[in-house]
Amino acid sequence: MIHLTHISKQHGSQILFKNASLQILPGTRTGLVGANGTGKTTLFHLITGEEEADGGDISCSKKIKIGYFSQKVGEMSGGSALSEVMSAASDVMKLGDKMKEMEAAMAEPMDDGAMATLLEEYGEATEEFENRGGYDLEPRAKTILTGLGIGPADYTRPVESFSGGWKMRIALAKILTISPNVLLLDEPTNHLDVESIIWLENWLVNDFKGALLMTCHDHDFMNRVVSRIIEVANHTTTTYGGNYDFYIREREIRMEQLLASYRRQQEMLAKEENFIARFKARVSHAAQVQSRIKKLEKIERIELPEQQRVIKFEFPEPPRAGDDVVLMEDLAKTWESPDRDPKTIFSNISGLINRQNKIAVVGVNGAGKSTFLKVLAGKTAATEGSAKIGASVNIGYFSQHAMDILQPERTVFDTVQDALPQAGIGVIRNLCAAFLFSGDDVEKRIKHLSGGEKSRVVLATLLGRPINFLILDEPTNHLDIQSREVLLNALKEFTGTIVLVSHDRYFLRSLVDRVFEIDRGEMTVYNGDYEYYLSKIDKDHKQR
Repeated sequence: MIHLTHISKQHGSQILFKNASLQILPGTRTGLVGANGTGKTTLFHLITGEEEADGGDISCSKKIKIGYFSQKVGEMSGGSALSEVMSAASDVMKLGDKMKEMEAAMAEPMDDGAMATLLEEYGEATEEFENRGGYDLEPRAKTILTGLGIGPADYTRPVESFSGGWKMRIALAKILTISPNVLLLDEPTNHLDVESIIWLENWLVNDFKGALLMTCHDHDFMNRVVSRIIEVANHTTTTYGGNYDFYIREREIRMEQLLASYRRQQEMLAKEENFIARFKARVSHAAQVQSRIKKLEKIERIELPEQQRVIKFEFPEPPRAGDDVVLMEDLAKTWESPDRDPKTIFSNISGLINRQNKIAVVGVNGAGKSTFLKVLAGKTAATEGSAKIGASVNIGYFSQHAMDILQPERTVFDTVQDALPQAGIGVIRNLCAAFLFSGDDVEKRIKHLSGGEKSRVVLATLLGRPINFLILDEPTNHLDIQSREVLLNALKEFTGTIVLVSHDRYFLRSLVDRVFEIDRGEMTVYNGDYEYYLSKIDKDHKQR
């Protein structure tokens, strides 16, 4: 379908690709991985024609329809959520209008030749209309919107009234609705809750019949959707025939083999170069020396890929808290608003959070998870009941708004040092490096950082302080897979107490030992890990 052959591309002095090739074949499900800045988004742009390659060849099969979802939503205004989604298939709707015109023309008298030509055109149009899903366009748009969390009550809501995160869902729904032959998805799970992620996962696996190429920071999502990985690194692409876990294992095996080959070649080169150095001045060995020089010139040198340094950093042991970290008694929260009726988020919540618990708070979007965390953190007061914080408990709270209070003119180093005024320069640099800010990166100003980089700065300031109770609201948002692994490993080693909300199922499964589910204003406590929780709710659903 789509072939990129011997592609070269650079932005200014930055070389992205040299002699890189890849294929997107019918029905393939491919994950695109690589560090930030290696060229993943540029590959999408080369495929869609937004950018041109400096060299090489890009070929696409005729009549293929490409759907591309990126993190840039663009303008949305002047219509409802449903009409905005259906507008993406305007060419299909025009094709339907053309078919009606042809049907009307066929009812008029014409000679046999003209009728035969019209019938042939009509047959081609109806086949394309059916292949493009024209006959069920509106029901499909509604199904996809609902799956992404925008239900029937919001179909007719003005699109400009949605927040940025919800507009991302509408933009994603637009791309899915057009039924493309090739689907390019750049971080489709950003801004989705667990329920929407699971729906999208099932839709891609069971309903979508075209080829898929996507980037995604969700470990589980990648594993379940893709069956092939293309890694972008060292100015080229490498294909692995398996899911994300297979890629990780196979990459390690290939790296070990490459290192072994590199060492053998280095030993051979050293031996040959030593011979040349010893005998180059002897006439009797001139022929042998020249022969070996020519041999070395012809050898293709093995190059090792650039490897990111693995930082070993031990986070400070937090001060010991009492065994009872939070005691909740009849906790309730109601939001008051002058222009609408009061809305009770949750009520009658009682329970105990113990020292060293690692708790996931789960529930559908809007269930009140973030509000519950705010009450625990003291960022909003409970309407009824109480959440009593135990003895010697020091709270650290992370929310998406934490990034907004960073001072834009301060550097990464300054920001971390401000949070740890007693720490030495070496400790601060090591802490920055543990969160992937090494070398000159620590001198970057906050205003020049991406969302993911800002998240890492805030997390570094939290985990470097003597905090023994972490309350984390979506800490993995904006983080790539490598950054998520850094955070996950840090939290695994953290000896304090954690309560968090996250839509990353791999993260939850790897970390938590208890689950609090908020559903219709009530809380159910599951005294087991995330897999235990999933098995219990699956059993409950089957019994209903």
